[in-house]
Amino acid sequence: MIDRRDIDLRGALLALLLSLFWGGNPVAIKLGLADAPPLRLAWMRFVVGGVVIALWAWLTGRLAGLRIERAELRPLLLVTLLFVGQIGSMNVGTSLTSAAHSAVLLNLYAVHTVVLSHFLIPGDRLTARRLIGVAVAYMGIVVLFARRAAPGGSTLLGDAIMFVSAFLLAERTIYLARVVRHVDPVKLLLAQAILGSAVFMAASALTEAAPTSWTPRLALSLAYQGVLIAGFNFVANLWLLGRYRPSGLAALFLTQPIFGVVIAALVAGDRLTADLLVACLAVAVGIGLTAR
Repeated sequence: MIDRRDIDLRGALLALLLSLFWGGNPVAIKLGLADAPPLRLAWMRFVVGGVVIALWAWLTGRLAGLRIERAELRPLLLVTLLFVGQIGSMNVGTSLTSAAHSAVLLNLYAVHTVVLSHFLIPGDRLTARRLIGVAVAYMGIVVLFARRAAPGGSTLLGDAIMFVSAFLLAERTIYLARVVRHVDPVKLLLAQAILGSAVFMAASALTEAAPTSWTPRLALSLAYQGVLIAGFNFVANLWLLGRYRPSGLAALFLTQPIFGVVIAALVAGDRLTADLLVACLAVAVGIGLTAR
């Protein structure tokens, strides 16, 4: 068993790189939505991510003897259901709001996780410090909701859907933490990719008539979501969690909403308004206060 240690320079730089990539994910989704509708973009991302995970599992020998036990069917289906709901709402919400708003609201999942853990995980209580962090983060979101951007940017509906998506991500995070103890992570990931692709393919075929524009921008968006996020970030995050204490990583991961807002401004052209910056800072501070 590897002894987890305090974060060092190599670990800190890798954690910041992962935060940078995660922060840019809403921007990649926003760019992909210019060429494909939300549910179709979701299944294409699932397919690319599934191929990457399957290749990684094969190269590391994790596919050898892999089989689904009857007792594992229920947790695999529940995790997939949560994942489908979270990815679907994230893509739809991002299509209705700005990339910057999406980045701030999605990273609120870390605060939602603390609140849900109080009720769902025995012994994981809301301390005074955590309560302050939750209040600070939620007040930032109130500021974000209170002022609407110019037409064509963010919408209240889009922001609300992103809030729900972050909540579903928090619920999935907690559930995964419980089931990963007795279900192989590779099974969880492949189940999400295979079943999620099938669900989104069917939903897209039934509800989305808009054509797909096969552009280099769409290819880059899918590569970012499927290869970088579902591939490199997943494997690198496993490496970090296996070697460093989570408390040391948490402080570095709170940079995700900040990276997201900056990338949205540089790449997607989103305006850095005062309310957006206040909300971004509030969410980052809230994550920092609620982190263990």
